[in-house]
Amino acid sequence: MAAPSGRSGRRSLWAALLPAAMLCLTARAAEEPSSAGFDVRPGGEVHSFSRSLGDYTCTFTYSAQGGTNEQWQMNVAVSEDNLFSCSIWRPQGKSYLFFTQFKAEVKGAKIEHAMAYSQAAAGGQSDIPLKQEEFQVTETTVSHREGKFRFELSKLMIVARTPREEL
Repeated sequence: MAAPSGRSGRRSLWAALLPAAMLCLTARAAEEPSSAGFDVRPGGEVHSFSRSLGDYTCTFTYSAQGGTNEQWQMNVAVSEDNLFSCSIWRPQGKSYLFFTQFKAEVKGAKIEHAMAYSQAAAGGQSDIPLKQEEFQVTETTVSHREGKFRFELSKLMIVARTPREEL
């Protein structure tokens, strides 16, 4: 299952559970999580930012307009039970940039669950998920859906299954 779909109740459940699952993954990481800040830059040009942990990589590619640079954060972790997580968000909550496109890609694992948000939790505010029709999830990517995405993005969360090593 790549992303919540179908009934809105199921989607709401995943929207509520995914942040908690990400915290558990980070707390039970098999390797030390990797976290880094980066600037999301407007101007309409395509930019990318990547973090790797062992054999796994998460790359965030985007184009944005309006405003000035915003400080964002990316965190990657690998759990003891072969899950790779990638979180990309604006710590201040809501981004004031207009995203014309976005894509988060994982290498070395297949996405099991993913969610995109127009607003990240901050200052007493809750995460606000994008509508399902605004983004799409494949085995390795989460990206905007052309013509449906409403240009607001503040957070992406991905949980992917890593290949198991058999003895």
